[in-house]
Amino acid sequence: QVQLVESGGGLVQAGGSLRLSCAASGSTFSINAIKWYRQAPGQAPGKQRDLVAGITSGGSTNYADSVKGRFTISRDNAKNTVYLQMNSLKPEDTGVYYCFGLITSGGLFRDYWGQGTQVTVSS
Repeated sequence: QVQLVESGGGLVQAGGSLRLSCAASGSTFSINAIKWYRQAPGQAPGKQRDLVAGITSGGSTNYADSVKGRFTISRDNAKNTVYLQMNSLKPEDTGVYYCFGLITSGGLFRDYWGQGTQVTVSS
């Protein structure tokens, strides 16, 4: 079984920065891709979450238009950890940020979700 654990959320003023971490742990596994999603305030749990950024095992990255130039996704393979550096934060970046992983473990390819970390940007 693989677990994804997010950390790094918090309260920050507009224009500030935060760095989120998504650490994968468990039995032998390989990460195919990690994505960050945001659930905005008022959205019911389980409703559509917005893709923020993603990174593949090959290092390819993609970003939502709303965060391009402000957010950077990166990874530390030795630590099985993916980071989301968020700069120039805006109030509309507020939400619960979830880590989503496409992971192969025990010969099975499946997806995993973390528990989420709250990011609040005050104006």
